[in-house]
Amino acid sequence: MTSTALLTDRYELTMLAAALRDGTAARPSVFELFSRRLSGGRRFGVVAGTGRLLTLLRDFRFGDDELRFLRDHDVVDAASLAYLEDYRFTGSIRGYREGELYFPGSPILTVEGTFADAVVLETLALSVLNHDSAVATAAARMSIAAGERPLAEMGSRRAAERSAVAAARAAYIAGFGATSNLEAGREWGIPTMGTAAHSWTLLHDTEEEAFRSQIASLGVDTTLLVDTYDIRTGVETAIRVAGTELGGVRLDSGDLPIVAAEVRAQLDELGAIGTRITVTSDLDEYAIATLAAAPVDAYGVGTSVVTGSGYPTASMVYKLVARQGSDGAWVGVAKASTDKASHGGRKAAFRTIVDGVATSETVVVSDGFEQLDTAADHPDGRALQVTFMEAGDIDASYEGAAGTASAREHHLRVREELPVRALALSKSDPAIPTVFVDAD
Repeated sequence: MTSTALLTDRYELTMLAAALRDGTAARPSVFELFSRRLSGGRRFGVVAGTGRLLTLLRDFRFGDDELRFLRDHDVVDAASLAYLEDYRFTGSIRGYREGELYFPGSPILTVEGTFADAVVLETLALSVLNHDSAVATAAARMSIAAGERPLAEMGSRRAAERSAVAAARAAYIAGFGATSNLEAGREWGIPTMGTAAHSWTLLHDTEEEAFRSQIASLGVDTTLLVDTYDIRTGVETAIRVAGTELGGVRLDSGDLPIVAAEVRAQLDELGAIGTRITVTSDLDEYAIATLAAAPVDAYGVGTSVVTGSGYPTASMVYKLVARQGSDGAWVGVAKASTDKASHGGRKAAFRTIVDGVATSETVVVSDGFEQLDTAADHPDGRALQVTFMEAGDIDASYEGAAGTASAREHHLRVREELPVRALALSKSDPAIPTVFVDAD
């Protein structure tokens, strides 16, 4: 086991130490992970990372090495070290399913336990969901722009090595069909793809030799990269070598709408009417949209998807929203600062659906636990929260390859609920309003 406990900020542990000292550490508390706004004027967000977080929580333990580091660097006192030696999160976690859409104020993740139990999870939860949700939101926009044309994620070399794996998973959940990253394939069950780069062509004395060797290795259904030198010559050579049954050609440069049209015409003239055209070259959702009318069959996206297409974080926060007071009564708590005000209290969330289309997000707020609405109280709404963890036990169905596949299916299903205005790529207000109501 490799511990994940130190993937956290120091102040989580110094707060824990102070709470142990003043007696507030055991206070039952409710933390909430949410986003005050959608990054980049996006019209919706996509939740991703929950399955990864649950897996990381299994290894959130303070072993000898972690405790030694904390002691040697005087991070916390002896009493805190004794507490952390036996630490295991024993509370509950509820929230939006992976692949679900979210809007400003949506209670994406709710963590319930003692203050000491829950506060130390803040940094890890935010690290995972901020990154993965940013990638998934960008990927969903690209998927919408691509329509029925398949998308492959190819951005590993533009991200840190483990971030690349996480990004591939998030993109797959949000509509991409494959990844170039083999670890993502092994770890999460994502289909992998890839053939050859320009270096393969440059390795050989001629482009024809490179194409012949690739076909001999991978078969006629492979995709040949035809823009290392002259594209028209490359296409002619590809069909002469492979025949008209060649699986595909890839374009990685040039004015893609124009080049794709020219290549399609050339392929058809050569009789390769079934040969597919894949385009790459710094694509994002806007470039994909401009190719909607071009004779393109598939897209490969790298940098833009793994970096959230310009917005590499989902701007989520993790806040204490309710706690028991010294008298045992529950009280909602929240920041009141002008630009960072939030809604205190435990919450239940429902998406109102009218004729199959989402019209609003209703968030019911309560200081206590017994007053929250249920699905029966919202016959026109879809309950948005599920239980991931109860009394320290993780629901394994949300983890691993099966959990990833389920998240993808869920996303593609709920995306159909979006109103038409949500599908536009321009900056705007959220596609539906978030309405906060007090519990009866």
